[in-house]
Amino acid sequence: MAHREASGTPATVALTAAGVAFTQHTYEHDPSARSFGLEAAEVLGLPAEQVFKTLVVDTGAGLAVAVVPVAGSLDLKAMAGAIGAKKVSMADPAAAQRSSGYVLGGISPVGQKRALPTVVDESAELFDVVYVSGGRRGLDLGLSPIDLVAVTGATVADIAR
Repeated sequence: MAHREASGTPATVALTAAGVAFTQHTYEHDPSARSFGLEAAEVLGLPAEQVFKTLVVDTGAGLAVAVVPVAGSLDLKAMAGAIGAKKVSMADPAAAQRSSGYVLGGISPVGQKRALPTVVDESAELFDVVYVSGGRRGLDLGLSPIDLVAVTGATVADIAR
């Protein structure tokens, strides 16, 4: 798949700047799809356990990012524990978009406008390559989970269920 500069997103720019190897996978987003992540897995022919969604949570003192498989959901208690917060709730969508600089369904854990505490579910370590949003609907990026953790400064914890 050819890399076109015009299709660059803050995520691809950040990965390129960090010298991280990644692949780009584009697909036609269906506006009627109920789950952006499951749609990506299905259209790209990938196991849902290997495709990760980026969720923004509110700690009461600020925002944080959770990266979990699209096959499951985020365990809010486990996420709170992983970042040392009393509790977390899903962030207001407008706040998530404002903080990350991305639209819902296209929020990438990489290249966010404001670096937030990030936790990647430990199941990512089961794969040589994981897939995350590339910064817009219809674009996923494949990269090693080691690079994902390094480039986002993430901690790894059991936060999915």
